[in-house]
Amino acid sequence: MSDYFYSKTYRQNIVYLKKSLFLLFIFFLSNLSAQTKGLLNTSKSSHVLMHNVDMDAVKWENGFWGERFRIYKDTMVLNMWKTLSNPEIAHAFRNFEIAAGEKDGVHVGPPFHDGDFYKWFEGLASVYALTKDPDLDKLMDNIIATVSKAQRADGYIHTPVIIEERNRTNKEVAFNDRLNFETYNLGHLMTAACVHYRATGKKSMLDMAVKAADFLQHFYENASAELARNAICPSHYMGVVEMYRTTQNPKYLALSKNLIDIRGMVENGTDDNQDRVPFRQQTTAMGHAVRANYLYAGVADVYAETGERKLLENLESIWNDIVNRKMYITGACGALYDGTSPDGTNYIPDSIQKVHQAYGRAFQLPHSTAHNETCANIGNVLFNWRMLQITGDEKYADVLETTMFNSVLSGVSLDGKRFFYTNPLRVSNDFPYTLRWSKEREEYISYCNCCPPNTVRTLTEAHNYLYSVSGKGVWFHTYGGNELQTALPDGSKLHLKQTTDYPWDGKIAIKIENSTSKKEFSMFIRIPQWSQKTNLSVNGKKVEVSPESGSYLEVKRRWKKGDVIELNLDMQPMLMEANPLVEEARNQIAVKRGPIVYCLESADLPEYQSIDNIFIPVDIKLTPRKITIDNSTIVCLEGEAELISENKSWENQLYRPVENQKQKVNIRLLPYYAWGNRGKGEMTVWMPLSR
Repeated sequence: MSDYFYSKTYRQNIVYLKKSLFLLFIFFLSNLSAQTKGLLNTSKSSHVLMHNVDMDAVKWENGFWGERFRIYKDTMVLNMWKTLSNPEIAHAFRNFEIAAGEKDGVHVGPPFHDGDFYKWFEGLASVYALTKDPDLDKLMDNIIATVSKAQRADGYIHTPVIIEERNRTNKEVAFNDRLNFETYNLGHLMTAACVHYRATGKKSMLDMAVKAADFLQHFYENASAELARNAICPSHYMGVVEMYRTTQNPKYLALSKNLIDIRGMVENGTDDNQDRVPFRQQTTAMGHAVRANYLYAGVADVYAETGERKLLENLESIWNDIVNRKMYITGACGALYDGTSPDGTNYIPDSIQKVHQAYGRAFQLPHSTAHNETCANIGNVLFNWRMLQITGDEKYADVLETTMFNSVLSGVSLDGKRFFYTNPLRVSNDFPYTLRWSKEREEYISYCNCCPPNTVRTLTEAHNYLYSVSGKGVWFHTYGGNELQTALPDGSKLHLKQTTDYPWDGKIAIKIENSTSKKEFSMFIRIPQWSQKTNLSVNGKKVEVSPESGSYLEVKRRWKKGDVIELNLDMQPMLMEANPLVEEARNQIAVKRGPIVYCLESADLPEYQSIDNIFIPVDIKLTPRKITIDNSTIVCLEGEAELISENKSWENQLYRPVENQKQKVNIRLLPYYAWGNRGKGEMTVWMPLSR
């Protein structure tokens, strides 16, 4: 596609802006003062069904997430600061100090180090939003003082380039290498700045983000078509839209639309980066799973502001492809360490490309070699949250909850100190290859530490995914012990308290502590797909409408102080089977209870027995029991399975006759997210079924 076409397209997108430049400054000031404080500020988005509550509206109480959050705020966040600020371990903050002129030295680490630091900073701001800890506020102020000095006057900030410019070596040039992750870093700066502004009311980091967004807008207005393709891992789609929502500067919305327009319109695009063809021609998930999910979340943001129907149609088609053909039972995405695209459905040699961390073909879901980068799983959360806000369809809440409880939580150890990059569904001591990533969690993943800070920000922001509000009332997406104090769109105040041991127990009590509304409004109670039998009552009286699995049940009335909603979800353990086209899961089952996927660890088997020798009877009775691992409360499942005794070694054998020497054995299944917290061992999610 020619540079002329690119320039013409851009001019068409921004022509109306030239008529309103005089008002931009007024827009900026007025909309900052009227800002809501949700994780996403969709309060003025025309094409969403519901909106976030403020970041400080939900306070964790006791229960699962209350316990997790205490570890996150007291250990995980600050422990990572010690890592990122220690140049002997990670050079992330030291790079900013050098770029700011506070230290001497050279850039060390990958080009996306800046963006990873911004992700951790966003998590820090999210914790502050709930705790208002003055020490955290002071720490953020000190960090911003350094980082802001690393930014050029034109708004550009990317420490590999800034340091080379300061050292007068000029080995790095801005946007010279499309694999240099500049736009990725700038995108995370923007989202972190918006969160910091909403948490603190301070504009110190937001001012940086405005300069960066202006730089990016100017860059895309003047760059050649080929140079404009610098969009590896496009966090800037989300970042630019959030800057528009924060400032109401229409230049940023025009930029976000242009980013989609130019995607796939140049030569030498790749499926790895989802730009071989224009986005509006994409209907299936392809390529690098992290980049893909970030793109889909960003496009959903653009739809929320523009309402372009084609974008939503493609997103829905892609979502169906992911969930029905390419996603793991844990919500994880990106099955392959390395794949090819297009896949085996055709053979045109010149068109075949290697794809790193790939989605792969439909139903290609290996267990031991599952890649499932934590960042890809987080991208799945971001994508589904936006689709849920747009449509109000429970299926998006189901995927979001599944992913959070399983393949995001699995990314960090129970003590909050160690992290996974990949999240396989099976680990065997006999596996004959050394994979690229460790089988054990690490405090710092030296080769690529992008997942740990992403995990930090996502889990510290988990409270933002519980509720939404709309003109009709309040939406309950998932559950946990908490208090909500929020305002409805009409200005009336609502204070409620949720008491539950969810996800370990399906009993949830929601008490109205105060409501100032003088009219009826609705509570939209999510009934998860996995709850086959659900009871719901208000003030002890069963609701007239039968709750339907996979839906939101609307309960409308004039709510008053003292009203109590009681929800009882079915938490029976279920044996799950996969589509027969998932070859590695044929004749195997996984176990799920509520939103939690379970696994078998070798630590819970008799000595010298392998996970390979355990068969699960189709009629197994699994009993929940609370245990403690590493000071964390966990509900395991216990039952009686079958153990196949092996008297021969598999060494140097590929096939052999079947033996049938069974005996009963007691087993314990752990939540998948909690595996690997008791030392090195074997693990499997899928187990052979005995009928």
